[in-house]
Amino acid sequence: MADTANSPGSFNAYMSREPRSPGEAMLHEIYFGTIHFLANPLATLGLLIICLLVLVAIFAPWLATHNPLVQDLNNALSPPSGAHWFGTDELGRDIYSRIVYGSRITLYIVALVSVTVGPIGLAVGATAGYLGGWVDVVLMRLTDLFLSFPGLVLTLAFAAALGPGLDHAVLAIALTAWPPVARLARAEAMTVAKADFISAARLQGASALRIITRHVMPLCLPSLIVRISLNMAGIILTAAGLGFLGLGAQPPTPEWGAMTSTGRRFMLDHWWVVTMPGMAILIVSLAFNLFGDGLRDVLDPKQD
Repeated sequence: MADTANSPGSFNAYMSREPRSPGEAMLHEIYFGTIHFLANPLATLGLLIICLLVLVAIFAPWLATHNPLVQDLNNALSPPSGAHWFGTDELGRDIYSRIVYGSRITLYIVALVSVTVGPIGLAVGATAGYLGGWVDVVLMRLTDLFLSFPGLVLTLAFAAALGPGLDHAVLAIALTAWPPVARLARAEAMTVAKADFISAARLQGASALRIITRHVMPLCLPSLIVRISLNMAGIILTAAGLGFLGLGAQPPTPEWGAMTSTGRRFMLDHWWVVTMPGMAILIVSLAFNLFGDGLRDVLDPKQD
């Protein structure tokens, strides 16, 4: 049988040739970047856990064995069993089902904070890095004002000022998560602004807004994607901390941090009440860290 793997029309031959268009070049980068990423077993493990989390959140009504809000005081603080895989809490609610539904809240917080922080940090940093002068001074002093306080302390202050609630917790986290992203975008923009193609675009009459949006921001994206993916674990821990302190999602919402908080009174005699949601926070946070490390190896142009 003739070897068709490397025939002129095969996919391998298509990927091994030099790119002939911008779209083909992008396809090459995605293909080889994916191979590089999957070659890292820990990063692949993190990606699999994140995909599993997404699937659990989507199919929560079918995966949950009980209604996460229904109380059964007769089965309060029951240990793990066939009827309740992770046991029950002080109100007899099934912990496994509450963790399954809590995955939706975790993804909601991570997604909403990421899509808020990314554009804000990118816009502020790219504008300051490219324009420089008084614009850079004003924007960076504002950024330094936020960075001068410990992130968790400032988040707690915003959450306390806004009041308890899931949406308020998301807003409080977003208000304190954009300054590091802006700093990174500014550093990348200052490097890009000195490139020859930027000077050529400026000589051709391109406006500062066009250069920032069409040339500077796209080149800042790889570093920012890595930074945001690594920040996701911190977002999860911060959200769990707010829930633990009663400033995040409010009862009876099945949020992992709030579950840990209500169960801490029973942890000495009923370990599963705290251990199960705590393990969920640990595993998901670790998965996002592993995923971010793998993305950094692929997207960081300074890597060998």
